[in-house]
Amino acid sequence: MYFIAPHQVLQFDDVLLNGVRGFVLVVHPDFLHGYKLASDIKEYGYFSYTANEALHLSEKEEKTIFEIIDHLGGEIAGNMDPFSQDLLVSNLDLLLKYCDRFYNRQFLTRKKANSDLLSKLEVLLDDYFRKDKLAVNGIPSVQSIADQLHLSANYLSDMLRVQTGQTTQQHIQHRLIEKAKELLSTTSMSVSEIAYQLGFEHPQSFHRLFKSRTSLSPLEFRSSLNL
Repeated sequence: MYFIAPHQVLQFDDVLLNGVRGFVLVVHPDFLHGYKLASDIKEYGYFSYTANEALHLSEKEEKTIFEIIDHLGGEIAGNMDPFSQDLLVSNLDLLLKYCDRFYNRQFLTRKKANSDLLSKLEVLLDDYFRKDKLAVNGIPSVQSIADQLHLSANYLSDMLRVQTGQTTQQHIQHRLIEKAKELLSTTSMSVSEIAYQLGFEHPQSFHRLFKSRTSLSPLEFRSSLNL
């Protein structure tokens, strides 16, 4: 299954469609106005996944999806009444929730592929920290890391969240804090020097992140080591 958000472009190649059977469900954004789903749908990261990050369904999961599609088709084909839109939106909401569940299952069951991705991510981050790239290039963005792994940013973050409990952004920040603790405890560098060394443009930003993750300011952390 593929998911396309408004304003995204999907191109089909005729040669790839030879013998392929399926369906396309198209929903105009205006159809969801006034429903909670209009805001909830923005939380489903898979609308920003790329084609190679498609959802692969088991036979049981496929049956569940087709049952919901049949309900949607029945409502669309029937005579519209005051309940039609509510039922269509409810079934669409159910469809998206199941797809969210199935994607989480996919993250868990593709252990070998995900383990390889995690290893590649750590190698990338190790390279940034070991070669002082942070001071020169700044803190890597989630998008830049995802690009180097040939993944969409949302797919990488969702996969990491299922595997480690942290998004890509949180994972990067965790590595920054660990490196900051190392520099605070093993060098006499000032807090500002450490901030610039870690790629922060402003020491205040480093201070805020460190305190939010450790409940201590950098200086308080350094002082605690001398107790």
